Amino acid sequence: MDNYSHLQLQCLEMTTKRKIIGRLVPCRCFRGEEEVISVLDYSHCSLQQVPKEIFSFERTLEELYLDANQIEELPKQLFNCQALRKLSLPDNDLSTLPTSIASLVNLKELDISKNGIQEFPDNIKCCKCLSVVEASVNPIAKLPDGFTQLLNLTQLFLNDAFLEYLPANFGRLSKLRILELRENHLKTMPKSIHRLSQLERLDLGSNEFTELPEVLEQIHNLKELWMDNNSLQTIPGSIGKLRQLRYLDLAKNRIESLDTDISGCESLEDLLLSSNMLQHLPDSIGMLKKLTTLKVDDNQLTSLPNTIGSGRGKFGLSLLEEFDCSCNELESLPPTIGYLHNLRTFSADENFLVELPREIGNCKNVTVMSLRSNKLEFLPDEIGQMTKLHVLNLSDNRLKNLPFTFTKLKDLAALWLSDNQSKALIPLQTEAHPETKQRVLTNYMFPQQPRHDEDYQSDSDSFNPTLWEEQRQQRMTVAFEFEEKKEEEDNSGKVKVEINLKRYPTPYPEDLKNMVKSVQNMVGKNQHPLSTGTNSSGTNMESRKQEQYDPPWPMPPKEVLEREMKEREREFNKTQMAEQSAIHNSAIDIPKRSDKEDLTESSELQGERLLGAAVKKTRTGALGGVEGFLYIAWFPSCHSQRVRPRPLQLLPVSAS
Repeated sequence: MDNYSHLQLQCLEMTTKRKIIGRLVPCRCFRGEEEVISVLDYSHCSLQQVPKEIFSFERTLEELYLDANQIEELPKQLFNCQALRKLSLPDNDLSTLPTSIASLVNLKELDISKNGIQEFPDNIKCCKCLSVVEASVNPIAKLPDGFTQLLNLTQLFLNDAFLEYLPANFGRLSKLRILELRENHLKTMPKSIHRLSQLERLDLGSNEFTELPEVLEQIHNLKELWMDNNSLQTIPGSIGKLRQLRYLDLAKNRIESLDTDISGCESLEDLLLSSNMLQHLPDSIGMLKKLTTLKVDDNQLTSLPNTIGSGRGKFGLSLLEEFDCSCNELESLPPTIGYLHNLRTFSADENFLVELPREIGNCKNVTVMSLRSNKLEFLPDEIGQMTKLHVLNLSDNRLKNLPFTFTKLKDLAALWLSDNQSKALIPLQTEAHPETKQRVLTNYMFPQQPRHDEDYQSDSDSFNPTLWEEQRQQRMTVAFEFEEKKEEEDNSGKVKVEINLKRYPTPYPEDLKNMVKSVQNMVGKNQHPLSTGTNSSGTNMESRKQEQYDPPWPMPPKEVLEREMKEREREFNKTQMAEQSAIHNSAIDIPKRSDKEDLTESSELQGERLLGAAVKKTRTGALGGVEGFLYIAWFPSCHSQRVRPRPLQLLPVSAS
């Protein structure tokens, strides 16, 4: 029993000392004992109110996370958790911060960002231990005076709020190391800010400053300063007193000149001057020996100082790794650029460069170089010394060829020689320059066509949708005609009718009558056995009619047939008009074409029967009741020139 009791006491001691990070899940190792909960995380749970289970741990709870919920109000019981050291409530629907927060005397970190809180309660000064306050993205218009009594505050984030000014005694927060006030409506800074002797990062970007606050020069420990996207016009020389400054962002302002005393920022590593109105850079910029990034793109620079590089002396950006001077008015680059031995990325797009200095070949560590949209007509042979080049953009220039030394660029993976070049690696071939007789590299893109800058338009600018639509319609028409022709060729065996039909006159009945009369005469002369109803072997006429008939009589010679037809023609000239009217008045319908479709086999057979009936009706007297076969031809009454008359056929005609 003693051993069991001792083991039980050990388990109890371990249980009470254990801390669990996670959601509330009480775990009882022994009846009546619960584990101590110090951290609870209810983030992203779609909560509309603070869970009541939290309040049962008000004595032990140290960290509470309620991020990204839909909580609109904080209950008073929450502020009974006096052991709470971190309260995280970002991305909720809070509109106020209750005054009860003053009871959280041990609170060190408070995050209420992304809510609808309009102000801090003045009694927040009772939270003496507060060191980090994150209140960005709230409509906070001002800070209460009590806020300046948070003397242990080291980090304050109030970005994207409605602040127009800071309290006059804001400098009392002497322990502040990070102060971010981006995207507000600040125009000035209180003079007491010089007391922020420990401030290392100050972000005043996207505000309404028209000049750099003079008080900043007294913050000697400042290492990072953001003043981008304001309305600054000048940079005073006093900024050179910030000798510890490492990062300076002055982009997107209206700065026209840079004071020479900027050289005092001897620790400066990143200098961003993009999108300003600079017309020149001071020579003293070459004294920033620790500078690794220099961006002066989108300005009005016509030249770069020679002090940008130097082999010896106090000038030269020997540690520079990234240099961007795009979108300026540069006509040349200084030869001293060759001293930038550590340069890795170089961009000079959209300038007026006619040539590159030969010294650029000494920048052997450059991996990415972009010279797009310039006036380069040739490149120096020394560019072949930049053996680490991986990407080279030469599009939109006036190059006629490439130097033969390009064959040494073994690591080159992307080469742009025209706008929107999709395939970088293109076949290059060796040729001799027509003037210097040097070996050069060229391909189908060289030489480029000369152009005038004022008339230059890209492919997208020259696109004419109206003209394109007309061309598309023409292409459709041509394609349609081709398909129709192909269909006619495939179905050449069928009778086709074109869209533009030509009507031909119907053959006169006298032609048919002459044919019928000629056959009738031949039947009378030869006295075929069919006329008596039996054949020579005594076979019945009815059984004979079922077999295919092969006329046994001999065909008359062509001359005889033509002579008889001429004689018969003269006989029937007198009765021609009378018989024509008789046929038209009869109940016979000649098939007419009501549309543009092809003739079908059924309509042809119908026409044959009708025409056979017409012959039978008009010649019954001549036949005299004798059954036989007549040679006739059927001509359609309306057809195209592609339709040929069908050959003579045998049609049975019986006496009525």
